[in-house]
Amino acid sequence: MVREFDTVFASHHWPTWGQERAVRFLEEQRDTYAYLHDQSVRLINAGRTGAEIAEELRLPEALDRAWHARGYYGTLSHNAKAVYQRYMGWFDGNPAHLWAHPPVEAAGRYVEFMGGAEAVLAKARKSYADGDLRWVAEVVNHVLFADPDNDEARSLQADTFERLGHSAESGPWRNFYLMGAAELRGGIIATPTRRAPDVLAALTAGQVFQSMAVRINGPRAAAAGRLLLRWEFTDTDETWTLLLSNGALTAMAGDAPRGEQPHATLRLARTTLNAVLGGLTTFVDEITAGSATIDGDAMALADFSTLLDTPDPDFPLVTP
Repeated sequence: MVREFDTVFASHHWPTWGQERAVRFLEEQRDTYAYLHDQSVRLINAGRTGAEIAEELRLPEALDRAWHARGYYGTLSHNAKAVYQRYMGWFDGNPAHLWAHPPVEAAGRYVEFMGGAEAVLAKARKSYADGDLRWVAEVVNHVLFADPDNDEARSLQADTFERLGHSAESGPWRNFYLMGAAELRGGIIATPTRRAPDVLAALTAGQVFQSMAVRINGPRAAAAGRLLLRWEFTDTDETWTLLLSNGALTAMAGDAPRGEQPHATLRLARTTLNAVLGGLTTFVDEITAGSATIDGDAMALADFSTLLDTPDPDFPLVTP
């Protein structure tokens, strides 16, 4: 069946009007993503790493001229690395990268090997004057990880990020660079997070418990031992069992397997749980008010609550 249309709406750019232009847009989008994927895989099979593919890959001239295929949002560099990551994972096959030091520890060693922070910055300023901004960003990054309070390094890196940002075609790249410069000069700006009940209400109970699972402090939870909590939601007529075992939290719809008895059973409305998780009330307040009840070991719930990390407001939440 032929469907007629005269407008295409897509992400991150203007609509495309007119059937002929819209069809051409869809065809070029098809070819762009196919080319990006297929050529990245071809270069993987030729032995290239993700960084090497990102440096080498270019679109054919006809696609490169299409404004919607330009890197105003996503970039070939970014996306080629994502294709590599999908198929190959983080490891690029170089044994030297198997067990490298983490950034802070590596940075101190790099700076020492390069003759100290002053020597690195002197060479970096020359690279900056020569326009090798990518290299400046890399080497000064080591100085900052080794000595975050080095004002000279912070200033040079901020200037470098600013120049890179002003020359970036990609909006997100430009934002990262310019925000990095702003933070180096004025400090970290906290990202506001929202955990209000109306957001939580959009999640299923299973999703809420999964969000709890990624907040469990594994080492503390492993030391706490095995814990079984039963949740009965009076407004949705749902029953869930949470099992904490070996530091990992597993949510199960219904009763515990093999008839195991929970340490505590909590009865409350799902809306009440949303309010507690949204910071509007506490379990203690709700139990005291009679809107929630708990049977069994009341301390089991208190112990469980202490095992949940409080999200850092300076960082975005990552949920499964």
